[in-house]
Amino acid sequence: MQEKYNVTGMSCAACSSRVEKAVSALPGMKECSVNLLKNSMVVNYDDQTLTGADIIQAVEKAGYGASLQTGGQKKASSATAQSASAIAAKQEYESMKRRVIWSFVFTVPLFYLSMGHMMGWPLPDIFLGTENSMIYAFTLFLLLIPVVFINFKYYRVGFKTLIHRSPNMDSLIALGSGASLAYGIYALYKISFGLGHGDIAMVHQFSHDLYFEGAGTILTLITLGKFFEARAKGRTSDAINKLLNLAPKTATVIRDGVESTIPVEELEKGDILIVKAGESIPVDGILMEGSASIDESAITGESIPVDKQAGDKVIGATVNKSGYFKMQATKVGDETALAQIIRLVDEATSSKAPIAKLADKVAGVFVPIVITIAIVSAVVWMILGASFEFALTIAVSVLVVSCPCALGLATPTAIMVGTGRGATNGILIKSAEALETAHSIQTVVMDKTGTITQGKPMVTDIVCEPKVSEARLLQVAASLEKLSEHPLGHAIVEEAENHQIAYLAVQNFQQIPGQGIKGTIDGVEYLAGNQKMMDAFSIHDPALEQLQDKMASDGKTPLYFAEGGRLLGMIAVADVVKPTSRHAVKELQAMGIEVVMLTGDHKKTAEAIRRQVGVDRVIAEVLPQDKEEEIRRIQESGKKTAMVGDGINDAPALARADVGIAIGAGTDIAMESADIVLMKNDLLDVAGAIELSKATIRNIKENLFWAFFYNAICIPVAAGCFYTAFGLKMNPMVAALAMSFSSVFVVSNALRLRFFKPKHGSAAASANTETEIKPFTVTHTTIAEHVSSEEPSAREALPQEDCCQNKTKQNTGGITMKKQLSVEGMMCQNCVKHVKKALEAIEGATDVVVSLEDKTATVCVPESVTDEMLTAAVTEEGYEVTGVQTIA
Repeated sequence: MQEKYNVTGMSCAACSSRVEKAVSALPGMKECSVNLLKNSMVVNYDDQTLTGADIIQAVEKAGYGASLQTGGQKKASSATAQSASAIAAKQEYESMKRRVIWSFVFTVPLFYLSMGHMMGWPLPDIFLGTENSMIYAFTLFLLLIPVVFINFKYYRVGFKTLIHRSPNMDSLIALGSGASLAYGIYALYKISFGLGHGDIAMVHQFSHDLYFEGAGTILTLITLGKFFEARAKGRTSDAINKLLNLAPKTATVIRDGVESTIPVEELEKGDILIVKAGESIPVDGILMEGSASIDESAITGESIPVDKQAGDKVIGATVNKSGYFKMQATKVGDETALAQIIRLVDEATSSKAPIAKLADKVAGVFVPIVITIAIVSAVVWMILGASFEFALTIAVSVLVVSCPCALGLATPTAIMVGTGRGATNGILIKSAEALETAHSIQTVVMDKTGTITQGKPMVTDIVCEPKVSEARLLQVAASLEKLSEHPLGHAIVEEAENHQIAYLAVQNFQQIPGQGIKGTIDGVEYLAGNQKMMDAFSIHDPALEQLQDKMASDGKTPLYFAEGGRLLGMIAVADVVKPTSRHAVKELQAMGIEVVMLTGDHKKTAEAIRRQVGVDRVIAEVLPQDKEEEIRRIQESGKKTAMVGDGINDAPALARADVGIAIGAGTDIAMESADIVLMKNDLLDVAGAIELSKATIRNIKENLFWAFFYNAICIPVAAGCFYTAFGLKMNPMVAALAMSFSSVFVVSNALRLRFFKPKHGSAAASANTETEIKPFTVTHTTIAEHVSSEEPSAREALPQEDCCQNKTKQNTGGITMKKQLSVEGMMCQNCVKHVKKALEAIEGATDVVVSLEDKTATVCVPESVTDEMLTAAVTEEGYEVTGVQTIA
């Protein structure tokens, strides 16, 4: 049984580790994953031997609180739960913001008054002189009280975890600031005693032994770090909320013959909806009447809109670019494809284990050792005959010099400087975990559309028939496509405008669903569309089919144009590769990182892009769920994985990856789901981000080494180990100065990161562009030239284009026939993959080609394979065969 719990009281990785360890030890517990960022826990257990009450009790015994997350089966349950999570994250952020502001309000004058008294800074006379020592000391105490009150949670949690023998960072904070506070209060009494008994030496001594500013500074700086953590939690919630807001809030529905607009939450299965051009589709369903060109890039990742007709499936949250249709709702609420993506993002985020900070890992050992040393030192000195004050001074010196300032600053200062330097170079790093993890990345998975490629169709080839000029073809094409509103047509119109070509007047304009458009210019009928349209109007050219196959293998979409029944030429449109993509892939490979391309496009297009940019391998025809699964599969092989994407459909994979990297020009949802955002929209910055991570981790290790080395040297001195032999003793004032020095050293070392310059980033590569793909140029040829350049005897070979004609198979001994099946129900390239695999599984079947656009499948099979066998194979995969015909 799987359940999700809210966990309260966690403040660091040691907390989440403690909770996870306590719950995992329960009998019947199969799996436990605690997420510090979301304060949540997902458990999978045997409900025959374990109950929810047992789990909550185990968490409470560990010193924390737990409650079961509840959620009904209502359609709006996911949205409600996520909204509640967002509200909680926002409230925590606002609370931390107020704590930081008020902490600084009191800490700044506290620090100035304390340091000013020691450094000779200008102060009012009332705070100067031995006679005013009590006024000075008590004022410091009064300034510290609000800081302690505002941040009392550290004491409550810190000492509570100590009692439960699971010390964490809060324990270090509580001990360090608590020791300073306790000794400061003791000093107040000594000053009062000295003034009352005329002991000026005592007054002077303890006036300089006040450590209230140390307690206040520790609490304020740590709270500042917690403020940044709260902001990160808010951003995580924003990602899912933006996904929820992607779908339209209302829908136009027809009920009892009346058309009305209602909230999407009120839709039910079977409702008939109306969707107009420019509107988002409210829920998943089936197109009942009309036709449209649907932009499905948000869900499937396909860069080119898909033409839909009656009987086709449509997906909620996709956009109707052109057309008007009626649809029937088949999936609503949590059943829609968008809801599934939201669930995947949430699950991936919940199961991602937080990076355990080294400081938290050693806290369980470091804190008890320091406490033990302080107590033992005091006891030993008292046994040796020292006064109680001497022994107390030794104990407090040990605690103060061991204060976790340097330990606490080691990581956040380096992270802060590193992220700031990254922002300067156009690399926005959204969390310390991402910066820490990126240095160990072994595999980088890249989405194709909008990441490796430009993300929008552009003209790549203009191929003319003999005696047809390029200008004439482009003028006719742009004049027709200007009226079509189709994205492929927009690419042609943009190309014509770049050449400043004038438009022709078009009459009788008509769209033919699934084929193209037609219109009349100067009394002559012109056609623009795919090969299916040319076949429908009996316009043939010996090179057409070969040219179509060649373009498809290069990842291009050919559009044909005809005038009065004869072909004018072809214009190919494709999503072209960005200029720096190849260079970026090479840089990553040079760093020893495997590069994988992941795309929803068909295999031919993906293979064409692979050849251009040189990725190690490509995984094509995948849906968002498949992308997330591929990331999981790579992680399960033991490799640290980064995902680079730009679309909403990449959100689950970005959340699942060890490091999610979003292209800056991508969608807000991708940017919110990712850990790193490349603001320059340049893949070279992926290498730059990894290099920055390595430099930052190296700096953090240096800082931690100094923090521990400093403690290893100073603690023995503070404990008085060298007092008898050398008279070397560290009073609390010197201990505080040593503690401050260690912090200054750590911060200064971290500031060296300001001079970091990436060797592999876009800035570093600006002068080295010889390996980049140069911006594409449009190829201009005739069809004859285009075919002959690919195959010297192509035209002579065309009559033999039928691969099956007269071909025999040894295993059957008979003639091989070419069959064409009309297949209904295919919605995407994943469907194409299933149909193709079903046909290839038939014994003796070869040369299987499945067309999503034409909704057909062609296959070469032996005579022994009947039409019924072919139909059964496809039907078994869940698709409908409406006809089978023998082509040859």
